[in-house]
Amino acid sequence: MKKIAIVTDSTCDLPDALLEKYEIKILPLRIIYSNKEFRDRIEISGKEVYEKLDHEIPKTSLPSPEDVHNLFKKLQEQRYTHVLAILISGALSGTYNMVKNFSDKFNELKIELLDSKSLTMGLGFPVLEAARELRKTNDFSKICERAKEAMSKSKVFYVLKTLDYLRRGGRIGVLEGTVGEILGIKPIISIDQEGKYYAYAKVRGRKKSIEQLYEIIKEKSKDKKVNVAVMHGDAEEEARDLLKRIKEFRNVDETFFGPISPVLGIHTGPGLIGLITYEVIEE
Repeated sequence: MKKIAIVTDSTCDLPDALLEKYEIKILPLRIIYSNKEFRDRIEISGKEVYEKLDHEIPKTSLPSPEDVHNLFKKLQEQRYTHVLAILISGALSGTYNMVKNFSDKFNELKIELLDSKSLTMGLGFPVLEAARELRKTNDFSKICERAKEAMSKSKVFYVLKTLDYLRRGGRIGVLEGTVGEILGIKPIISIDQEGKYYAYAKVRGRKKSIEQLYEIIKEKSKDKKVNVAVMHGDAEEEARDLLKRIKEFRNVDETFFGPISPVLGIHTGPGLIGLITYEVIEE
């Protein structure tokens, strides 16, 4: 009989309660300070990261080879037969390629790897849909197809309080980031089909940038049912206000709320508000 595992990484931003409910396995990325290393979400919280940013901006890294090896080895020992691993965009992290290299060594497992070409709940929604399909059918091909379809229907949009952290991490050009700060421009950042960041829109000022997120969901939920996640990086009050307004739309079905993972927060700094939409797949 098939025994199927769903694997993802710590940037999926699914709440712990759902990870436990659906027995989703997590590979934690790493946060590296000058004197210590932490496993994302497991050994350090977002709050701790933000509190330390004034003293040191840590580096981030892939899951440790030991964690990847141990996870697949444990799944094999627990007599899993199939593994679906859905991971952070390969254009933003080397996690996918690293896991792929390890997966080739476990011949007893049938492993399907998917590059989500996304992150946060843009990764979380496909993982959740795959886990729900697993509960319903235990059919590996259907689970994989469900995840792929959900990937195509998930969109990520977010705004930042400052572009400084993206600039330092090399995610945007120095000139673009500096000019943006001087002019008070707050881009709505999204992710393209290749899994790379791009400016979806540009507005001036914090308040207008958050209002633009509201307009995006207003448009996307106009004639279709959507699930929505509002995520934040040390901006809980503003994010909750946005979520409250979003819940008033009749076509918004499920909503999710929470902090982004610490490793993502390092690259964006405090003040992120993210809007992730998922167009519900009709049964």
